Amino acid sequence: MEIYQAVIEDLEGVSMLFNQYRVFYQQTSDLEGAKTYIKSRLENKDSVIFVVKDKEKYIGFTQLYPTFSSISMKRAWILNDLYVDAKERKQGTGKKLLLKAKEHAIETGAKSISLSTAQDNYSAQRLYETNGYVCDSQFYQFELSLI
Repeated sequence: MEIYQAVIEDLEGVSMLFNQYRVFYQQTSDLEGAKTYIKSRLENKDSVIFVVKDKEKYIGFTQLYPTFSSISMKRAWILNDLYVDAKERKQGTGKKLLLKAKEHAIETGAKSISLSTAQDNYSAQRLYETNGYVCDSQFYQFELSLI
């Protein structure tokens, strides 16, 4: 099993996982749309995607988007997506992806990694908490939907 930063040659495998991730969050399956989206991220280098692969099988991925903290005047990362194939769960893959994301954040001099998850995604919440993530009780998160 290997974990590494995805490149364009990983487009098919990452897109398949990304599509499954979206379906998990009640979105309609759209493999072509997923492929277009991931291809754009890889080509434009506007996100960092780490993938876990066992031989030729893609098992999981995480996608980080860069941002900045005005208060600390430092880089920060948003861990927007983390997904492990349902048949491959409970083997430490999610933890490996979180550790890889943390290594990347440290290497890039980031202040923090932030993420959001569904209120009923208890397994993800446990994973994040056991890996040092703390649920923010200081700030409310707001969103303005434009579509």
